Amino acid sequence: MDRSPALRVAHTSELTTSERGRIRGLLDTAFDGDFADEDWEHSLGGVHALVRDADGVLIAHGSVVQRRVLHAVRSHRAGYVEAVAVRADRRREGHGHRVMAALEHVIDTAYDFGALSASDTGAALYTARGWQVWPGRLAALGPAGPVPLPEEEGSTYVRPAAGRPLPAPGHPLQFDWREGDLL
Repeated sequence: MDRSPALRVAHTSELTTSERGRIRGLLDTAFDGDFADEDWEHSLGGVHALVRDADGVLIAHGSVVQRRVLHAVRSHRAGYVEAVAVRADRRREGHGHRVMAALEHVIDTAYDFGALSASDTGAALYTARGWQVWPGRLAALGPAGPVPLPEEEGSTYVRPAAGRPLPAPGHPLQFDWREGDLL
């Protein structure tokens, strides 16, 4: 009998109410209570990667959702990574890498490029997987026009989808508007 942790990839619509509750509980714990309702909302509506131990206990999660990103004169479909977390007692076992590999596969097959906002703690995982800090300017397309996001510069990472180049940093990435944290 294989007792290794199982990976499941599922759209939000395929998650049961109980699964969503367990995911939210993991995220609240992993982020030390600093995971707001808006953060939860941002993680829904896309594809989730979940790792469970042999007893079915959730030990890792991440999701990728579509964001529209204006760059120069083109609107891109970006796969935006959200809510990546691993239970504290199961960190450094490769579960974050398994979650990211599943999400990167979705990005490679469905989006123009990937993007995410990383904490100092999470940045090592992303750079080890080839994600790069976006070297250009960032903004959100607000109701009254572009809103510069200089505080997000240096912590926003991008990754080209398979076979596609990244946008050139000569123009800002302007993300669609949303409630709560804009990136």
